[in-house]
Amino acid sequence: MAALASGKLSDMLEDFLKSVTDRAGNQVYRAKISQMISSESKSLTVDFGDLLKYNSDLASKVLLEPDSTLASFKVAAFETMRSENALYADRIKRELVVRIRGIPDLVPLRKVDTSYLDRMLAVSGMVVRTSELRPLMTSAAWVCPSGHTTFEEQDDLMLKRPPQCEVCGEAKNFELDRKHSRFIDFQILRVQELPEELPPGQLPQFFDVNSEGDLVNTARPGDRVVLSGIVRAVPDYTLGQVRTRLFRSQIDCNQVEVKGKEQEQVQVTKEDEAMIRSIAKGPDAYEKLVQSIAPVILGHQAEKEAILLLLAGGGATLLPDGTKLRGDLNILFVGDPGTGKSEMLKFASQVATRGLYASGRGTTAAGLSAAVIREKNVLMLEAGVVVLADLGIACIDEFEKMKPEDRTALHEMMEQQTVTIAKGGIYATLNARTAILAACNPVLGRYNPFQNLTENIENLPIPLLTRFDLIFVIKDQPTPADDEKLASHILSVHAKRSYISPPPIEFSLLKKYIAYAKRLTPNLTPEAMERIKDYYMQLRRSSAEGQIPPTPRTLEALIRIATARARVVLRDEVKEEDALEAIALMNKMVEDVLTDVATKKADFGIPLGKPAGETKNLRTAMEVFRALEGPDKKPVERRILKEELVKTKFSEEEADKMIRTMFREGLVYESKPGFIRRLGS
Repeated sequence: MAALASGKLSDMLEDFLKSVTDRAGNQVYRAKISQMISSESKSLTVDFGDLLKYNSDLASKVLLEPDSTLASFKVAAFETMRSENALYADRIKRELVVRIRGIPDLVPLRKVDTSYLDRMLAVSGMVVRTSELRPLMTSAAWVCPSGHTTFEEQDDLMLKRPPQCEVCGEAKNFELDRKHSRFIDFQILRVQELPEELPPGQLPQFFDVNSEGDLVNTARPGDRVVLSGIVRAVPDYTLGQVRTRLFRSQIDCNQVEVKGKEQEQVQVTKEDEAMIRSIAKGPDAYEKLVQSIAPVILGHQAEKEAILLLLAGGGATLLPDGTKLRGDLNILFVGDPGTGKSEMLKFASQVATRGLYASGRGTTAAGLSAAVIREKNVLMLEAGVVVLADLGIACIDEFEKMKPEDRTALHEMMEQQTVTIAKGGIYATLNARTAILAACNPVLGRYNPFQNLTENIENLPIPLLTRFDLIFVIKDQPTPADDEKLASHILSVHAKRSYISPPPIEFSLLKKYIAYAKRLTPNLTPEAMERIKDYYMQLRRSSAEGQIPPTPRTLEALIRIATARARVVLRDEVKEEDALEAIALMNKMVEDVLTDVATKKADFGIPLGKPAGETKNLRTAMEVFRALEGPDKKPVERRILKEELVKTKFSEEEADKMIRTMFREGLVYESKPGFIRRLGS
């Protein structure tokens, strides 16, 4: 380092730029500078590995003394560019920037402390906020009373004035000339440590990152990035003076690389790939994979199979006109407390290549989707859980405890897979290509088998229910044999402090298997298409008069499930057996959820809150109401309406429920206490 300090650093760096060659003998950075000139770029990206090979002391100096070294690097790049194109070099001399990429040792955000101040480092994280684009003054033009202009370079938050005019020596009454001042683009990013790196029970660490020039708008909320920059301690200014000795830290970004959304976060080696392929070739591969999902939970095979398919996903389809067909599955668990729903959700969030877990009580609409906030007079766009989990899964527990206005934020995400923000003058559409795995408890604590689904979860909006591809009901039904088996399982797990028998595929390999499977895009075979079409047509034909038949959403759900199963077994084609497995899962949902408790028949109107039996009863109740109001359409006393309903075919409890249904459907309203009028009368 001493030798470097005594020599002329810029000459050494210029020699580096002119001498580094690739394996073919081509000059790497001369070629890059030629590309800069042709594309009119203002930044030269230098690979840190090339610096290490050229001179390790020089590479260390970049990290330890980045300000002086990058200034010399800029001079070296300018001189190298002048030898190529002097006119362009002179034109961008002020804006020319040298960026360093590929610093090998990433520092965890949690470990960035005062020892890194004014040093360059590389960190990885997730962008959770981005500010609006603003101009940043780099050189201020000040005009003295005599009209002379003096330029003052700006490198701090506070605007600096020149000590005196360079021409006449005037030291006061300067006016800022914004027209002739120089500006660059400026944006603030908030980068937070990755969810999988967060220690349990700790608040996530974050840094505000200043990006300038061509780095602005390269990252959006939800992006995972690797950035290199210089750590700074920044004072808080009050009335132009520093009033506290407590500073805040930030990173001045030098280079940012957005990790490709399609690039898996899980590294799969060739040895892993061979092992994954050998598992998939086994005759019982699918059963082994299902058994490896949440192995600590006993039973629930259908639910575990659904989680496996959700993790793999069906693969989105982009049509030539830009229309996107959703490939991600959305699954809802409705069940009694203590049946293992939360554990299955947490396992899914951990084994997914990109998974986030949220609980309903502590989640808001902004926390789910995105929000525009104002911080220090700067508008910031902040991403929520579903945006941060883009191309992954979001597990939402205690779904029923969310506020209704917060839950409605999911409507767009679950079907269009986007989040549209229009607030504070900001209009933005963010990607939310996320599979939703949700769990909720019945409204009265336990699932009532004598009521339909919507009566057990009255507080969930019907339009949201229709966006779930699969809905499972998990009941806690006491049977001596099952209870003994479950008790023995739980006691053995606690006694051994491990699994009773290890899962067929251990956790880390399962995670790699799912990451590998997501790369495939299986195509539908004619046999699979015929099976799915026949089943769908059968469901449509079996709908009785007065029932709501299955919609095309049901057909698309079947396609997604079958495609996900083909992915899981690493096939390039969706075969007939995949279609049959999708039909079996759909049949289970029909049996558990879509069977009307009154008629004992499948009814796809149940998720819509309108089973055929209830629709018929509602029609009967409205006929009774019309008879009571008469031709004059007088208000009907609620007590009398209930008595008349009981006289027809309703019990007292059913009559009260039917009156509530009439209000919920918007057919009647209370004109005065105790009296009801029909809407429109």
